[in-house]
Amino acid sequence: MSAHTLFIESALREDVGPGDFSSLASIDAAAKGKAVLKVKESGVLAGLDLAREIFLFLEPSAIFNAFMQDGDRMNAGDIAFEVTAGIHTILKAERLALNCMQRMSGIATLTREYVELLSGYKTKILDTRKTTPLFRYYEKLAVHIGGGMNHRMGLYDMIMLKDNHIDFCGGITKAVQKTNQYLKERGLDLQIEVETRNLSDVEEVLAVGGIHRIMLDNFTPEETSKAVRLIGGRYETEASGGINKSNVVDYARAGVDYVSVGAIIHHAVSLDLSLKAQLQ
Repeated sequence: MSAHTLFIESALREDVGPGDFSSLASIDAAAKGKAVLKVKESGVLAGLDLAREIFLFLEPSAIFNAFMQDGDRMNAGDIAFEVTAGIHTILKAERLALNCMQRMSGIATLTREYVELLSGYKTKILDTRKTTPLFRYYEKLAVHIGGGMNHRMGLYDMIMLKDNHIDFCGGITKAVQKTNQYLKERGLDLQIEVETRNLSDVEEVLAVGGIHRIMLDNFTPEETSKAVRLIGGRYETEASGGINKSNVVDYARAGVDYVSVGAIIHHAVSLDLSLKAQLQ
């Protein structure tokens, strides 16, 4: 069973439980119908492909016609798709499809706003692990749809030595050396990023080497600019901490390669979409 199928199955089990008794009680089980996805708020569409999977999971013979695609600009009054299927299928899938699309569209829209602010700069927008448990893949997919970049999916696909790792280990140098030894002994090919809290930390990372990216955590734009000059292109740079739409351009001007903004996911507001019966 794929991860997508497992998610859909689990989410439907949570919502439907032993049965959609509202539909079972009022609508003939064999009845067929059509519904359309109406856009009620402008933004960036995301989650349409997932909605298709949800309907087809419940009814493989359902007819799903998309009039837009993920990443499209949408405006109130647009019709994103129509679906023809058993009415019970439509009603079971409705809330799950809407919840996913509204959440993902909100994230894609906010991400696009950040990306457009950085138009003309080399700096790229990154997401973080500040995601909703079990919905991370789709939230990060929404970031990608909005034009941002995914940082790492979890604790397994990149090494990030943050302040607590460094403090518990006994310092930056020791943490980096132990990490490189660990990766070598186990034949693991993972990039290493190290969090720094001041310019002295940056200097220590440069002295020990053996890493791929330096995170500048809670640096001001002015401090970031100094750090970028100090690093001199030897490693990738990432600014993080307290970055928002009002100051993100200042960090881009400082010359960092990446800016990580957890808010593009955890501060995103779901957009208004609705699934309406199409009556003949």
